[in-house]
Parts: sequence; structure tokens; C-alpha cells
Amino acid sequence: MAKRVLVPLADGCEEIEAVTVIDILRRAEIEVVAAGLAEGVVTASRGVRLQPDAALDAVLGDSFDMLVLPGGGPGAERLQKDERILRLAKTMQEEGRHVAAICAAPKVLVTAGVLDHRRATSYPGHIDRNPAPGMTYVEEPVVVDGKVVTSRGPGTAMDFALTLVELLAGPEKRRAVEAGLQRPR
Repeated sequence: MAKRVLVPLADGCEEIEAVTVIDILRRAEIEVVAAGLAEGVVTASRGVRLQPDAALDAVLGDSFDMLVLPGGGPGAERLQKDERILRLAKTMQEEGRHVAAICAAPKVLVTAGVLDHRRATSYPGHIDRNPAPGMTYVEEPVVVDGKVVTSRGPGTAMDFALTLVELLAGPEKRRAVEAGLQRPR
């Protein structure tokens, strides 16, 4: 059975992070549902307009193997204020499913209680100044702690996405996707 991933998109999200994650996961033949917090087009942080696959409310009852939160300051703020996202992140963690966030979005996981007593990273100034209880902040490109994955920002988006592929589909699939990208070693 194919793995399914939910990527919520909020106005002000970081387009590099959102599109890179969606693209890389789809290259790995992982089903990705990009869901807008509301109906309609999402305007990302640099003005790029993104067309979600669905509105979040339409897919909340569906089952997903992973939740991935793109960053971008304004987008992460909107995710952090959305009770549906906070509940979903906490529920997925409690059910032993993967939860991932990049850039400013790890602060959503702090609010949801997902980063309590975990190692994590984020864009500087987001969770290092306001950590979760017992959290250890590290300045690494991608941090995997159990089934929780965090990453630094736009420059780490491809490494983040490839790590997600490896977690969901294995190291061979990661290598195959990465080979097709022609990334320098």
C-alpha cells in the first residue's frame, strides 16, 4: 500500500519548502495531498500562488502516514494558530505516525507538545528561544528523533525531503530519487 502524506498549505508559507517536499515525495511515488487551510489558492511568502489538491476540512478524516509542515514565518504563524493542525500533529504523534516540520514550522510542533523531550532544529530564532519542555535544540540541517523530523530552512529543503523519502520508502528509494536529481556528492 502506498504511503500517504499530508502537507498543509497556509498563506505565507515558504514556497521552496512546500514545493520541494511535494515534488520529492511524489518522485518517490508517495501519495501527497497538499491541503489549503481554506478553499482556494494559497499565496506563498514570495507571492507564488499554489493550488492545493483539497481544502484541509475535506481531508481531515482521511488517514495519513506523515504530516509535513512547511515553514515561512507568516505561514507557520497561521499553522500554529489553527487548532485543526495542532490536534492533527498531536494525534499523529500519539498514534506513532511521522510528524515533520521545517524552518519556522517546528514552533507549531512546540505548541502541539510534539517536541517535548526531543532533539529538534528550526530556522534560527523560532524554537531555540522558546523551546519545548525538555527539548534539545541542535543546529543540524535535518534532525530525526524517533518519528519526528525537523529541519532548518529553504537551503535544507531537499535534504529534508530526501530524509522523509527514506523514512517512508527506504534507503534504496532515496538513492534512486537522489540519483535522478543529479545532486553533487
